[in-house]
Formats: sequence, structure tokens, C-alpha cells
Amino acid sequence: MIEINKKQDCCGCTACEAICPKDAIVMKEDNEGFLYPTVDKSRCVECNACYMVCPIQSPVTEEEKPQKAYLVQHSDEKVRLDSSAGGAFTAIATVVLQKGGVVFGAAYDENFHVQHTYVETVNELKRFRNSKYVQSKLGDSFCLVKDFLKKDRWVCFSGTPCQIEGLSKFLRKPYEKLILVDVVCHGIPSPLVWNKYLEYQEKSFPNPDNIRFRDKFYGYKYSTMSIIQDGKNVYHAGSQLDPMLRAFFSDTCDRPSCYMCPFKKRYRVSDFTIWDCFSVYDFDKKLDDDKGTTRVLCHSPKGADLIQEVKEYAKCEEVSSDKLVAGVKEMFESVPMNPKRTVFMTDAANLSGKELFEKYYPVTNKVKVKTAIRKMLLVTGIYGTMKKYLNRVRGR
Repeated sequence: MIEINKKQDCCGCTACEAICPKDAIVMKEDNEGFLYPTVDKSRCVECNACYMVCPIQSPVTEEEKPQKAYLVQHSDEKVRLDSSAGGAFTAIATVVLQKGGVVFGAAYDENFHVQHTYVETVNELKRFRNSKYVQSKLGDSFCLVKDFLKKDRWVCFSGTPCQIEGLSKFLRKPYEKLILVDVVCHGIPSPLVWNKYLEYQEKSFPNPDNIRFRDKFYGYKYSTMSIIQDGKNVYHAGSQLDPMLRAFFSDTCDRPSCYMCPFKKRYRVSDFTIWDCFSVYDFDKKLDDDKGTTRVLCHSPKGADLIQEVKEYAKCEEVSSDKLVAGVKEMFESVPMNPKRTVFMTDAANLSGKELFEKYYPVTNKVKVKTAIRKMLLVTGIYGTMKKYLNRVRGR
């Protein structure tokens, strides 16, 4: 029987719930908005399946293996602009759909809550584009993946590294038609805090068409939180101004397991690891057009074969795998817990969105000045040059 004595020992991947033969495990939300397994001991037969599939309590041993590395830019400029980086996932997913497969990813529901779902057409892939800095609810996704694979269909599943390892352990064996894609993850914010943000913005921007965490309103190197209403961009604010982005980047609202993440490693169980390439100029200056580029690390022969088909939909430039991962802090290091996290999350459970964000992330004169300076640097073109210099200093 799985027991979570310390919250950092659970990443919320749902593998334990999905594997239980007696349906004795239910994922329940705690006071911070994160899901944890609750076991009905009267139904449990102590088969230990839940413990065996837990990617934290029964971890996968990292094994060095050959890797291929690419810089990817989708050939469709609209798709690329709509994506957080270069649109690599859309290209990978398109290949799977053309094989008659299904694609799983994180999408908004009608209330902008983040959940995993699947699509079966290329047009529907737009639901998965752009980052969503919130832990998604997986629901019965793992069981659906298994059902599709049993029907001999191709499946592409994207998620955070912990979700991917959880699914891999749940399936128990490799499947030739399964493509796993994990995203290099900073940390996973609380759905409760996201709901407070939705409440905070609702009075000013009711019934939005879309909310984008990584909108390229000012270009790829300075993406913003944007709200789309009646087809127009009515709100856009960067990480120094928008309260949700400020909470995310200051690490005040991540899941406890994110602060001691065991999935920060180079060699992974997925077929592909994908993430941003802001410093594309260090690889190829011709690719540096400020529209977005994705780093793609292939971990398997299956992934290396599939990338050849991806080339039909995207520009794929092969590079050194060592260079691709060099200096990528988010790939190898857990985020540090903000000293204010405990009080912030306690207040998140009790305050309104307005009260919460105005208390911890007020728009002060200092914030306004920083925002004005950054916008001026963007307009003059200096910002991009400065960011290149800083990235080089940091070794990214």
C-alpha cells in the first residue's frame, strides 16, 4: 500500500490510482490545490502495485545512452508563432496523427482549468500549444493510453518528466507505437493559485477567448502573459509585472516535490525531451529570428527514426547533444523553495485573488519603472543584445 508521509514524496502523477485493481485509491485535493492519493483500506488487498509504479518511491535508474540533438523550427510560421518555442511538439504530434494515432497533452477546459486530454486531428493540436504553468489534472489519461495501445494505435503523450515516468511505470512494458515527450520543467505551480489568478483577472477581462502564458507579443526573447478577448490581445504583461508569472518565477507556489525533484536528469525514459532555445545564436545565427526555436533531445532509436519524418513539417538542424544540454539549469537542478512559500500558500487558501496578489506582488513604482525600462530596451533593440550577453555569462 502506498503511503505519503511527506508531501515531497508524491508528484501527483496518478500512476498509483490508475494501477489499483480494486479502485481503492482516489486522488484528492489538499489545501494547496495539489492532488494526492487516498487509500480506502477496506478495499485494499495489499498487492503493492501502487508502490511499484510510483516513480518517486520506486525510482527509475538513470542509464547513459546514445542521444541525438536537434534545433527545430516548425515550417508553418503561424504554428511557430502560436507555440511557446519553435513548434516541435506540433510537428512530432502531426507525424503520429498521420499514422492514425492519438495525441495527449495539457489543455484548457471551458473554465481555463488545465487538464490532460487527447485529440485525433491536426487542427485540434492548437489546444496543446503554448505553455501552461499549472499542474494538469490527468484524470483517466493513463488508462486511456493503455486502451489505445491495446487497440494497436499510435499514441503520443506529452507531459512533465514526472508524468512521463509515472505513465512509463504504469504501462510496465515498452510499446513500439508509443511516443513519449517530456518538457524540461522549471516547477509546477498550484491549480489553486491559478484559480486565484483567474478570479483576479475576471473582473477586468470577463469571458476571455484565450489566456497565453508565453505570448510572443514582443517576440520570442521576451514573452508575456496575454489575455485574448473578442479576438484581440487586451492584456499583456511580462514576468516582472504579471502576478502569476511573478509567483511562478519566484517559486512561491510549486508542488512540494518540485523542490526536491528526482526527475532532473539528462537520460530520461521518454523518446524526446523538448525545451526552449533562447540562445539559438550560439548554434546558428541564421536561425536567430526571434520567432522561437525548440531544443529536441532524442533518447531512443524510435525517437531518432521519427525525427526524420518530422522534417516534413519542420526545419531540424542536428547539433551536438553535449552542447544542447550544457548550462541548462532547469534540466539538472530543482528550484529553491521561496522562504515565503508557506505563508503565501496559506493565504492562497483564504484570501481572494485580488487580496493575495496585491499583498505579495503589488504593482509598486519600482515595478512600474522596471517595466518601462524593459519596454524601452525592447523598442530600441537593446534588450535582445543584453539577453544574449547575460545568457553567455550564465553559460546557457
